[in-house]
Amino acid sequence: MPEIRRVAAIDCGTNSLRLLISDVGPDRKDDVVREMRVVRLGQDVDRTGRFADEAVQRTLQVTREYGELIAMLDARTVRFCATSAARDAENGDELLEGVRSVLGVDVEILSGEDEAAASFLGATQDLADTETLVVDIGGGSTEIVTGRARRVEWSTSLDIGSVRLSERFLHGDPPSVQEVSECIAHLDAVLAPSVSTVGEVSSMIGVAGTVTTVAAHVLDLPSYDSRAIHGARLAVDDVRQACLSLVRMSVADRRALPFMHPGRADVIGAGALILDRLLEAVSLGEPVVTVSEHDILDGIAWEAAERA
Repeated sequence: MPEIRRVAAIDCGTNSLRLLISDVGPDRKDDVVREMRVVRLGQDVDRTGRFADEAVQRTLQVTREYGELIAMLDARTVRFCATSAARDAENGDELLEGVRSVLGVDVEILSGEDEAAASFLGATQDLADTETLVVDIGGGSTEIVTGRARRVEWSTSLDIGSVRLSERFLHGDPPSVQEVSECIAHLDAVLAPSVSTVGEVSSMIGVAGTVTTVAAHVLDLPSYDSRAIHGARLAVDDVRQACLSLVRMSVADRRALPFMHPGRADVIGAGALILDRLLEAVSLGEPVVTVSEHDILDGIAWEAAERA
């Protein structure tokens, strides 16, 4: 990567569609703009195995808005990556063709392994060479990765996410004790065997919207403040208390929290349960969760510049 390149990275997840435009060089990345819209592309995909027409249209409308911003800021390298919902949906042609028409690029549907690697790269790019566990809780899947700096040593991608589990288990508002118990039982059955071989890790970094929202709750922020959230080191017990607090709330009460994105209020309970049960299952050398605003989106940008 011999020069600074302006790249546009788009992360098309189950719940949100995010854009990052950055100037990337061999050892630096200067962010120009970050944007996030909740489009809920994965609406009902867990149940039907298909994209809903209205979900695709919401996604393409935001893609058009992003395309205008990319053109205005003259990002010559564009990468559009889709994750869990796109892996599951059998009728993705309309999305793929629509994105190609708007942006002139092909959609990359990342495997769970590729998604985990990009999340790890984004979260650890500027860290020292220490053993780290990175967890990325998304709308449709959760990636758990261990490694040192940029080197992934082990990873898994699990079909547990805030949208998927909300649709499958948490129907009440607030969810009933039985619903929460059934969701916890499912999570424990999935998570415990998945991380049983990891052993103790020195540190943990949590990324993406579920973790950053839980962090805002722990910090009792008067509004969402990425500067306060990025790099925050939170005691595991405080994180778990915040998770359970969010699960017990009604959607209206969650939406009234000053840091809560309105498009996340109905699914944050399930995401918080994933985080809580993961913290129960893993062994940390230090009982602290470090929160990062740098995640798969940053990893996609780094990889785009390297490929250009």
